[in-house]
Amino acid sequence: MLAVKHIASMNTIMLALGSIRWHSSIMTDESDPKEPVGRAKGGKARMLKLSGEERHEIAKKAAAARWNTKVLKATHGSPDHPLKIGDAVIPCYVLEDGTRVLTQGGFTDALGMARGGSMIAGMNRLELFVSRKSVNPYISNELAERFANPISFVTPEGVRAHGFDAILLADLCEAVLKAREAGVLQKQQAGIALKCEILIRGFARVGIVALVDEATGYQRDRAKQALAKILEAWIAKELQAYVQTFPADYYEHMFRLRGLEFPEESVQRPRYFGILTNDIVYKRLAPGVLAELQRVTPRNEDGRPTAKYFQSLTGNIGYPKLKEHLGAVVALMKVSKSWAGFMNLLNEHYPRHGDTPMLPLDYDQEKDDGKGI
Repeated sequence: MLAVKHIASMNTIMLALGSIRWHSSIMTDESDPKEPVGRAKGGKARMLKLSGEERHEIAKKAAAARWNTKVLKATHGSPDHPLKIGDAVIPCYVLEDGTRVLTQGGFTDALGMARGGSMIAGMNRLELFVSRKSVNPYISNELAERFANPISFVTPEGVRAHGFDAILLADLCEAVLKAREAGVLQKQQAGIALKCEILIRGFARVGIVALVDEATGYQRDRAKQALAKILEAWIAKELQAYVQTFPADYYEHMFRLRGLEFPEESVQRPRYFGILTNDIVYKRLAPGVLAELQRVTPRNEDGRPTAKYFQSLTGNIGYPKLKEHLGAVVALMKVSKSWAGFMNLLNEHYPRHGDTPMLPLDYDQEKDDGKGI
């Protein structure tokens, strides 16, 4: 967990202010998101709007950044005390000049980006991301330059590392959300935008807590990891509704074993798969789990669930148990050549709990030939 004693208070205050900046700036953005601009064209267009003196100053700062060979030392932080945001574990440090940094890999993890290679087409992953034509119009020259020049530092353990100012996480989130508001994000960037929205809202909540604690003096008495735990709990709760709990392999193998063609371009599945899932998964987690989930899950006027069953499971026991069971189920599916063979393995290794009577629409294995829906 994050060593809040050293870095959380000021960092979260600055991040909270960043979220306020976004809410005001999103209403006044004058850039044209429909203009087909990439990094080069977008940068050139912005530079043409600047005066000669302003362009000279930017070039001077960029050159200084490139030729500055001084490597700062981290005074606080270690791999054993990362910042945890949802399912991302982000190594973070405070440098000797007071800069709070997130490691380059941790930064991309926070946004749900694939890490890939350290350099792609001569650019690091974040530099490449902000050059995309969907996001680039909302990235300032200064922000683009900072992503193009990661901070090189030495950890307290003496390891050379690269990262970015932690405040840039809020800045980038603001830019992505402005692009989403304009409707210009690509389909594959929707997940990143969702992470950005949740992060900004989480930062604002932790930031106001930090401000109150500082004003009242309570920051001296609170638990060391209090702010980090507030952020972690909030992010985890928000992401729960969107996380892909059932892996794609689960449905792909279900289609295969039922003799159905897997729809590559669609997420729709036969409604009968829900009945199969009740038997394969929920009846085998623990006694009475399915009945209780059916009772507490809200339903519409037609009696259909308006939420997923797994969203009602407890985070400390129920949900981890579900993920563990799904892993085992997918493994059995992979080694099975038929639905009957899979069900035999499942019944042998993970039998149903109890002999409670089935509901009228529940799956009846004896009447199932293992084909179709």
